[in-house]
Amino acid sequence: MKQNSLEKIRHSLAHILALAIKNLYPEAKFGVGPVIENGFYYDIEIRKSLSLEDLPKIEKEMKNIIKQEIPFRKKIVSLDEARRIFKGLKQPYKIELLKDLEKYGTTEQDEIRQLAGKINPSFGAKSKKIKKVSIYQVGDFVDLCRGPHVKNTRDLPSSFKLIKVSGAYWRGEETNPMLQRIMGLAFLNEKELSSYLAQIEEAEKRDHRVLGKNLELFSFHDEGVGFPFFHPKGMILRNILEDYWKKEHQKSGYEEVKTPILLSKSLWMQSGHWDHYKENMYFTKIDNKDYAIKPMNCPGGILIYKSSLHSYRDLPLRMAELGLVHRHELSGVLQGLFRVRSFTQDDAHIFMTPEQVTEEIKKVIDLTARIYKKFGFSYHVELSTKPKNAMGSDDVWQKATKSLKQSLKEKKLDFIINKGEGAFYGPKIDFHLKDCLGRTWQCGTIQLDFVMPEKFDLFYIDKKGKKQRPVMLHRTILGSIERFIGILTENYGGEFPLWLAPVQVAVLPIREKNVPFAKKVSETIRENNFRTELWSGEDTLSKKIKKAEEQKIPYILVIGDQEEKSRKVAVRKRKKGDIGKMTISKFSAMLLKEL
Repeated sequence: MKQNSLEKIRHSLAHILALAIKNLYPEAKFGVGPVIENGFYYDIEIRKSLSLEDLPKIEKEMKNIIKQEIPFRKKIVSLDEARRIFKGLKQPYKIELLKDLEKYGTTEQDEIRQLAGKINPSFGAKSKKIKKVSIYQVGDFVDLCRGPHVKNTRDLPSSFKLIKVSGAYWRGEETNPMLQRIMGLAFLNEKELSSYLAQIEEAEKRDHRVLGKNLELFSFHDEGVGFPFFHPKGMILRNILEDYWKKEHQKSGYEEVKTPILLSKSLWMQSGHWDHYKENMYFTKIDNKDYAIKPMNCPGGILIYKSSLHSYRDLPLRMAELGLVHRHELSGVLQGLFRVRSFTQDDAHIFMTPEQVTEEIKKVIDLTARIYKKFGFSYHVELSTKPKNAMGSDDVWQKATKSLKQSLKEKKLDFIINKGEGAFYGPKIDFHLKDCLGRTWQCGTIQLDFVMPEKFDLFYIDKKGKKQRPVMLHRTILGSIERFIGILTENYGGEFPLWLAPVQVAVLPIREKNVPFAKKVSETIRENNFRTELWSGEDTLSKKIKKAEEQKIPYILVIGDQEEKSRKVAVRKRKKGDIGKMTISKFSAMLLKEL
C-alpha cells in the first residue's frame, strides 16, 4: 500500500464504488468519478432515489469487492472500439464524452481526468486529435479513464466511508439530466479517517448557514437564489469589517473610489472579459445598447485613471473599491456565502511606473499580512503562471512573473508554483488562509498586469515630458466580503471576538422593577461606544441567560435588587460564566482593555 499514492487509492475507490453500484443496481448509467480533496465521488443515474440510509449497504458491497482481490486491467483501444464497448454496455454518458474527445481532441485527456466540467473548444482546437483512449476494467465495471490505479483491490485500505448523496447536473449544465452524486472519504488508515470525520462533525456545528440563521446575521431565499440577505446584526458585523478595512487602506495610502455596476458591452470587449468571461456575466439593454453587470471592478478603475492626465509624480496611484459584482454561477455549485451570485470584492487597483513594481507588491504583501494577523489567520502563498487563454506576449508574462517572484523572495516568503493558473491578463500571487479546523481558503490575490494598460492606451508623463505606459496591479485581501464573513463565522464558530461581535453586551433585568436601572446601565455602556441590547421581556432569568449564551454574546450583565442597590452589575463572560460584580465604570474599563 505504501507504494501507492493516496490519490491513486482514492481514484481506484471511485471505480470500486461504481462496481458496487453496478452490482446492486444493474441498470445504472455512469457519469464521471474523479478524485476530490479528501476522497472521491461518482455520478450515476438509477431509477431509485438514494438517501443516506442506502450508503451503508453500498459501502458494505465495496468492502466485499475489495476482499475478492480483483485486478485493475488497463487497455488502450481506438475511439471506434471504445464506442462499441460503451454502446454494448449501454452507457450513453461515456459515449458522449468520446464524441467530445473526437471533436475537440487533447494530448493529455484532461477532460477525462476531471470530467465534471465542460470541454473547452479553444483548448482542443490547439491540440492534436487523439486516436486512442485508455479504459480500465475491474470486475464487471469498465470505465473510460486515464488512470493510474492500484494493481489489485488487495492494495486498497478499508479506511474509507461514504458520506453524502446529492444531485448533480450532468457536466454542470442545468439543461442536462440530474444525476445522483455519491461522495466518499478515503485515507491511508483508520486513525486519519476518524480524525477527519471528527473534523467534519465539528465543521457541521460551525456551518455558517446554520449559525447565520441562529445568530440573525443573514439568510437565503428562493426569491433570490444565490443572493444573500443581510439582517441588522449581519450588517453591524459587515460594517465593522468594512470600517476596519477602510482605516487600514487609508493608513497605507489608498484612495477610495466607487464605480457603476452596469457598463457597456464595448468596455467589456475592450478589456477582454467579453471573450474570456461572458458565460459568467449578466446582460441587459439601455437605450437599445447592450450593457453588462460587472463581474469585476478593474475596467471601471481604468476609466477613472483615464479621466485625468497623470505625471510620474502622481504614481503610484492606489485606488481601493468595495465593489459589488455579479457572476452567474450554476445553482448546483451555490453554497451559502462561500459561493454566491452577488458579492462585494475588497478590490484595489494600483497604477505605477515599471520601477515601482517590486516595492508596491511588497507593500501589498505587508498590508495583507497585517490584516490577516488581526483575525489570527496563518496562510501560505501560491504563484500562478500564464494560462493557455492568456492575453499578451511571452516576454510580458515572463517579466511580470519575474517581478512577483522577486517580491516574494525579498519578503522571504516560501511559495508554491501553480503552472497555467494565472488570470488571463497576468500572473498572480494567491494567499490561502488556514482556519481553526485546518481548512484552507483562497482569499487574497495580487495580479500583475502589463496587458490592460496597453489595451486601454493608459499613459503617464515622465520626467522628460514623454508618454510612458504604466503597470497595473489588481489585488484583493479579504476577497469576497460575503465569503470572508462566512469563513469568519465558521472559524470562530459564531463566537466573534469582542471587537467584531454584533452585540457585545446583553443587559438582563431580573424583574420588571429592575428595568429602569437596567436601561440606564445599557445607555451608559452604549455611550462608551459598546454595542448593547436590553432584554426586558417577561422570560425568566434562566431563559434569558440561555438565549444570550445561544446568541454567543461575549458579556451578560444581570441586574436584580441587590445590583440596583449597590449600583453594580453581575457580570457573566462567554464560556467562563459568572466573574463577579463590578461598577459600570470598572466593567467598561475591562472591555476597553480587552479591545
